[in-house]
Parts: sequence; structure tokens; C-alpha cells
Amino acid sequence: MVLVEKDNSLNYIISLTPNSSLIGVSRIIFMGGIAFICLSIATIFYFFGAYLILPFAGIEVTILFIAFYLSFRWSSRKEIIFISNEIVKIEKGINKADYLWEEFRTFTSFQVSKGTDKTIRLSFRSKGNDVVVGDFLNEEDKKILINEVRNIIEELNSIAC
Repeated sequence: MVLVEKDNSLNYIISLTPNSSLIGVSRIIFMGGIAFICLSIATIFYFFGAYLILPFAGIEVTILFIAFYLSFRWSSRKEIIFISNEIVKIEKGINKADYLWEEFRTFTSFQVSKGTDKTIRLSFRSKGNDVVVGDFLNEEDKKILINEVRNIIEELNSIAC
């Protein structure tokens, strides 16, 4: 998902997050429902004498929780691109900025290239260093990001001249 915010002093903040079908309380309800159904069925079989079903159901629910936790953690990633007339700053992380890159806007270019698998690859380049942004976005969101960055740069360049 691509969100663009602009304040009155021509500073732009672009927030990039992966698309996620389950957010917030919906995740807890979904996981609780699956665990309740699985463990209820296993408990019924336990009372009918199938004793090994209950521990394996517990293992199954544990593995499912771990898989969903990793998936939810991945979908919580966030990238923030700050573009002003002077600087371009990129922050990447999950709950806090784990990676920070900052460069003067005059030395920075926005690169759009095709990867080996024909996917669009977006990056900011300065002094020979590429910082890839939006790797987790789908192709439609990448095209939206390209248009938004292009419009922002054109607006900032028209004011600077």
C-alpha cells in the first residue's frame, strides 16, 4: 500500500506497507477460531480413546501459530520515504527504524529497472549506492509509487527553478 502525505512546507512523506488481508483484532479472532475448532475436535477424540490425537493437535496449533506469527511480522514491515527540497530520507523497519539512509536531493536519482524475472525494481541512487524501496509491493502499487515520486520530483523541481 502506498500513502502520500504533504505538509504546507513542501515536505512529502511516502509510507509503504505490504498488502495484508488480516489486521488487528481480525488476526486474533481468526487464530482463536482455528485453535478452538482443532482442539475441540481433538478433545472429543481423546474422550473416545484416541489419546494421541490431542498432543498432535497441540503440535499442529503451535506450528500454525508460529507460521502465522512469521507471516504477520513480515506484513508489519514499513518503509517511509521523506522527500523535501533539500533531502531524501528513507527509513525501513518493523516497529522502529532499523535502517536509515539520508542524502541531499540534488545528488539523488530515482531508478526504475526491470529485474531478471521481469518485475519492476525501484531504488534511490546517490554516489554509486542504491537503496531499494518497495520490494514487497505488487506491480500495481509499484506503478503508483513511480507516478507519485515522479509528480513530487516535478513539483519540487518547478519550485526550485
